Amino acid sequence: MKNVNASIITIGDELLIGQTIDTNSAWIAQELNKIGVWVQRRVAVGDVWDDIWNALDAESKDSDIILITGGLGPTADDITKPLLCKYFGGKFVVNEDVLKHVNYLFEKVYRRPGPMLERNLKQAEVPDVCTVLHNARGTAPGMLFEKDGKLFASMPGVPHEMKGLMTNEVLPRIPKYFKLPFIIHRTAFTMGTGESMIAEKIKDFENSLPEHIKLAYLPGYGMVKLRLTAKGDDKEKMEKELDEKFAVLKELVSEWLVSDIDENLAMVVQKILKEKNKTIGTAESCTGGYIAHLITSNSGSSVGFKGSIVSYANDIKERMLGVTDKTLRSVGAVSEETVIQMVKGAVEKLQVDFAVATSGIMGPDGGSEEKPVGTVWIAAGNKTKVETVKLAFRFDRERNIEMTAHAALNFLRKFILANS
Repeated sequence: MKNVNASIITIGDELLIGQTIDTNSAWIAQELNKIGVWVQRRVAVGDVWDDIWNALDAESKDSDIILITGGLGPTADDITKPLLCKYFGGKFVVNEDVLKHVNYLFEKVYRRPGPMLERNLKQAEVPDVCTVLHNARGTAPGMLFEKDGKLFASMPGVPHEMKGLMTNEVLPRIPKYFKLPFIIHRTAFTMGTGESMIAEKIKDFENSLPEHIKLAYLPGYGMVKLRLTAKGDDKEKMEKELDEKFAVLKELVSEWLVSDIDENLAMVVQKILKEKNKTIGTAESCTGGYIAHLITSNSGSSVGFKGSIVSYANDIKERMLGVTDKTLRSVGAVSEETVIQMVKGAVEKLQVDFAVATSGIMGPDGGSEEKPVGTVWIAAGNKTKVETVKLAFRFDRERNIEMTAHAALNFLRKFILANS
C-alpha cells in the first residue's frame, strides 16, 4: 500500500526566534500517526511572503497532505490567509456562517464593550476556492484547499483552537481523500542503563527484524524508550507479528523494564498506587517541587498523591520535617542523614504510606571539593523503613533538577513495589 505522507508548516517569527515553542507540530504528528498518516517533514517559516510560498511549493512536491498553522489573526503580520487566497487563485468573499459566529463570540462570549473592530469582522472573509472549517473555539476559520491531488489545511496557531479544528474538521476528512495504511506501535519504557548498553544487548534482535517493522531508540532523562513500529494494510496480521516481536524485546530488557506502554514515569507510579491502594508525598529541597509537578501533571493524580513539602531552606527542614539542627551542622543538608529524616518527617506530616526526599547541589554555584555540583541524595521510605541512594550528575542546573526528579520517582517506584 502506498504511504500517505504529510508535511507540517508552522508560521510565525516567534517560532524562529524561540519566543514561542512549537507544540503544535508534535501533537499534530501524533494524531496523524494514529490514523495511518506518516509525517515526512516539519517546517517552520517566519512571517515572510516568499518563504511561506516557497514552503508550500516544496512540501506539496513530496507530501500528500500539507497542514499549516499560524498567521490567521486580525493583525497586519498575519499574512497566511491573503497568501493562500492568491496561491490557490481565489478571491475573498464574506462567509455568513463565520460572520455570525464572530458576532456571537464578541456579543455573548467575550462581552467586550463598544462596537466590533473592522479587523475583527474581516475574519469572516475567506477565499472562495476553499472549504471553510468551523473554528468553534475562536474567530479565525480553518480553510481546506485541494490542488493536484494534494490536500492543504490551514488552521490558527493557537494550540487550543488548532486542536479543535484538527479533531472536529481535519482528521475526519482525511480518510475520505486517501486510502490509509495502519501504523501500529509498541513501546517499552526502560530505566537504569543507557541506550548504547541496550543496543548492544538487543543487537541480534534488531538485526533480525523484518523490513516492515522498525525499532527506534527514544532516550530521555535517565530513561530509554524502545518503540517498535509496523506499517501495512493487514492490521490483524501486523498486530500478531508485532506482539510476538515485542514479547521478545521485553524479555531481553526485562532487568530495566518500567512499563510496556508509552507513558510517563509519574503515571507508572500513579497506577501502582491505585492498584495497591497506597498514598505518597514528597519532601523536596533541590528539586523545588518539580517531583510534585510531574505527578500532578497527570489527571487522576489525586488518587494516590497527598502533597509535598518544599523544604528549600534549612529552617523549613527543621520546623516542617523534623530534621535536627545537629544533623545539619555536622553533615549538612546534602547528606544521607538529612534525606532520611526528611522522608520520616514527610510520612508523619503528610500522613502517607510512602514518601520520597531529595537534597542536592544543582549548580552552577554551591559546590565544594567534598560535595561538587551535581551531588544528590535521594531517600524513599515508609513508617518502618528508609532506603537511600547517592547520585552524581554533571549537567546544567535545569537538567540536574530534571534528572534528579526522574531518578527520585523511579527510586520511589522500586521501593513501593518491594515494600508494599
